[in-house]
Amino acid sequence: MSRKMNNVEIDIDKVLRDKMGSKARFVPRFVTNWLKRIIHQDDMNGFFRAHKDEEGVQWLKSVVEYADMRITVHGLENLPADSDHRFTFASNHPLGGIDGVSLGAILGEHYDGNIRYLLNDILMNLPGLRPLGVAVNVTGSQGRESMLKVDEVFASNHQLIMFPAQLCSRMIKGKVQDLPWKKAVVQKSVQHHRDIVPIFFSGQNSKRFYRIANWSKRLGLKVNIAMLFLVDELYRNMHKPFDVYIGKPIPWQTFTSDRSYTDWAQWLRSQVYEIPLTIDR
Repeated sequence: MSRKMNNVEIDIDKVLRDKMGSKARFVPRFVTNWLKRIIHQDDMNGFFRAHKDEEGVQWLKSVVEYADMRITVHGLENLPADSDHRFTFASNHPLGGIDGVSLGAILGEHYDGNIRYLLNDILMNLPGLRPLGVAVNVTGSQGRESMLKVDEVFASNHQLIMFPAQLCSRMIKGKVQDLPWKKAVVQKSVQHHRDIVPIFFSGQNSKRFYRIANWSKRLGLKVNIAMLFLVDELYRNMHKPFDVYIGKPIPWQTFTSDRSYTDWAQWLRSQVYEIPLTIDR
């Protein structure tokens, strides 16, 4: 039975006070109300309260059920059954949240909860997800500590789920696709002798999301404004059908010194987008 979880509540007013101090009182009420709507503060808090005693894979399953994710999995025969062998599951990241939760629920059930994610600090604030996550912040003073954690999880016996683009997909040349993948997915998998299982997740966010992301890039904003809208995108994607395509494992020995790790990562990315073409629907 899951241990009692700490309550988590989203409180925009408190966040503004913590970040801005006494200046928070100057933020117009319509702005704070808009923020509460866009992150669905009341809805999310209701879910957190209802599932405060859950964690790990069970919590992931509850999120999938709450969002009514209608997922069809293709290529289950490619999913390794050998739980004693360690794999890196590398997926595209079209939705920026619920896709990761869904993959965790699928793989977590298959591997009896023995999964881990590489997560940013924000997602580590979710108690239900925290037991499955390894916080990664490769910039600033925490960079070295984070990289040590990455090595530890790659060296562990956990099955590892990665989104090598790190950010969710963008609209690029009229097509929803990942940004270039980071080399760590290949570099660390080779270093720790992990075969890589490529996964393609279908779906996309709203046109509004991509407009915001593109304008943020054009304006050179350092803050990821688009991330603010990901909870709203989750609600927009509720009750929709999605397809998950699991490709055949790629032996770690495939990634030879003939190419750089960066080039191999882009090759792996291209293989992911070809999976739906190779698996019979």
